Amino acid sequence: MAPFFMLDNFLTYLRSEKRYSEHTCLAYKTDLDQFLDFIDAACENDIKEVELNLIRSWMVDLIDHDYSTKSVHRKIASVRTFYKWLQRNGEIDTNPAKLIHLPKLLKTPPSFAHVEEVSRENVECLFDDSFNGVRDQLMFELLYQTGIRSSELIGLTMKNVSQGKIKVVGKRNKERFIPISGSLFLLIKKYLVLKEQLNVENDFLIVLNNGKKIYPKFVYRKINDYLGEATELSVKSPHVLRHTFATHMLNSGAGLEVLKELLGHSNLSATQVYTHNSFAQLTNIYSQSHPRGTKK
Repeated sequence: MAPFFMLDNFLTYLRSEKRYSEHTCLAYKTDLDQFLDFIDAACENDIKEVELNLIRSWMVDLIDHDYSTKSVHRKIASVRTFYKWLQRNGEIDTNPAKLIHLPKLLKTPPSFAHVEEVSRENVECLFDDSFNGVRDQLMFELLYQTGIRSSELIGLTMKNVSQGKIKVVGKRNKERFIPISGSLFLLIKKYLVLKEQLNVENDFLIVLNNGKKIYPKFVYRKINDYLGEATELSVKSPHVLRHTFATHMLNSGAGLEVLKELLGHSNLSATQVYTHNSFAQLTNIYSQSHPRGTKK
């Protein structure tokens, strides 16, 4: 089987059986295309004849080209998953990527905005009452108040919204309901009045001023600009608002299990990354409250 046929079949498997999003499938394709190019340049071996040493050489090459440790981990994981699929389908006997030792991944706490930076008073002044302004404010508030992913925001439809909650379709088409505040629902209604004037034909909630569906780069650019005005963060992306939501919830007393459901995580370990920030909050409270606290 030719490499490109293998890759096409593998991506079909990810979409149909694993139910991965197009964004995730594209990441796999990018990683594997890069790996295939390296194989071709290095030795022109058949993809099914690749051994551990060649994959290790690719990893070293990635590091030499200044790829971050996190990126290297992801790319090797893509190759490992691909060979695992080949092994399961009887194309190879062993997975050559299974035993590779990855560089140590340094865990850094997620970036998040402080409560004061995303307060109503600090944020509302960034937006005007035009369609674009109200839409951008709604995008910002949905990301911060519900913790949804950028892809989930883009996929929201009119039918997903009702008073008091929204229905979100997350990874692998897993559905979850997230409560929304009365003020957020009023903002949605305000936006819908302006949207109706555009005579939009599609059913997506958030649209461009020409009526078309928003897209990832648009959301990133808008949120990056607004976070740049409201905060001192060096990282300014839609995912930062998801981190901010999670951190503020946890610091205000929400349990990990509740936060896990709200974020749509499949396991608790993904949610526990936010306990670092929560512990920092506890440390601050302790230092101010205990008789031997450091800030006394």
